[in-house]
Amino acid sequence: MRSRRETLALIGATAVAAGSGGPAEAAGAGPGPVLSLVSRHLQWTDVETGIEVARAAGFPGIAWTVRPGAHIEPANVEKELPRVVELSRKAGLETPMVITGISDAASPRAEAILATMQGLGLRRYRAGSVRYDYTRELGPQFDAYRAKLEGLTALSARYGATAMIHTHSYANTIGGSAWDLWMLLRDLDPRHIGLNYDIGHVMAKGGAGWMESARAANRHIHALSVKDFLWRRTPDAQEGQWPWRTEFVPPGEGMVNFPDVFRYFRSIDFRGPIETYYEYKVPLPNGAQMDMLGTDYGKWKLEIPRSQFLAYLKRDVDFYKRSLREAGFDIV
Repeated sequence: MRSRRETLALIGATAVAAGSGGPAEAAGAGPGPVLSLVSRHLQWTDVETGIEVARAAGFPGIAWTVRPGAHIEPANVEKELPRVVELSRKAGLETPMVITGISDAASPRAEAILATMQGLGLRRYRAGSVRYDYTRELGPQFDAYRAKLEGLTALSARYGATAMIHTHSYANTIGGSAWDLWMLLRDLDPRHIGLNYDIGHVMAKGGAGWMESARAANRHIHALSVKDFLWRRTPDAQEGQWPWRTEFVPPGEGMVNFPDVFRYFRSIDFRGPIETYYEYKVPLPNGAQMDMLGTDYGKWKLEIPRSQFLAYLKRDVDFYKRSLREAGFDIV
């Protein structure tokens, strides 16, 4: 006889495993989570070169972005997403999820994006989050957002897709600590809606509170997003201004409890993709810094040698793969 907790974990793992992201998972042979580079970090170059860089860094997957300013513009999704996914697959890289700006069923090009994904055998997509208006009562805002989530669930179901809301830690974003977002979607079908659980943001917002939110929401967690952070005191903060801010740093140099997080998700047999972000800054020879997050395709120019950029990617890949293996995951 299974305990209630074991049963919930089994249900959650089954729901997570239901998604299709690439050849291995579609065939039911995926050994574990697919560590995936967010394609935003490749927007300094073209798709073909970006795929070469991701592969050289040791990533088995790329989370391609379909948003304005990305390699794949929503207006061109029917043509470009199949081309990009096919190029990735030929290079041996999976596309376990797609990052979109879809925030509700009425979002522009939402159905075109989901129909194209369906034709490619892709299921998971990251959906846009919404923000609180602190000048108004929160209750009506929750009700309005709940209605949007219901509509997004129905839309996803029509295309056999799963919407995943990102857990941003910004002060006014619904879902930063995961609790508020989970309470809104807890009764919705986890096959078609859930969380893109960002452990860096969740810990920045709630510290050790991840231990409760991850366990409460595990049926609805379909992907993890990984990054590390520190709290820094701003030396020139104005009088009356809160002086502490979140600063993202390379993994292993901050406050994120990767060992315990990864051990927990291994205990529930998590198999969703792991979305890898580089949101920290790196030094330039002139004493300035380059933001690894970058900006739009066609506008971002790499300020360091490609070999150095690749070394940063590989350093983090090695860290995450080592940490995941130590937690018991079978990682390619």
